[in-house]
Amino acid sequence: MKAFLMAVLALVVISVGANFALNNAGLSSADMTSNSNVRLGD
Repeated sequence: MKAFLMAVLALVVISVGANFALNNAGLSSADMTSNSNVRLGD
C-alpha cells in the first residue's frame, strides 16, 4: 500500500510540474498561429 501511495504522489507531482512547464513554454496554438496579418478585433 505504501508503494501505491508513493506512486500516486509522484504522479501528482509530475503532472503539476509538467502543467507549469508547458504553460510557461509559450507553445500554445494561439501564440503559434497569430501574426500581424490576423485581425482578432477592431
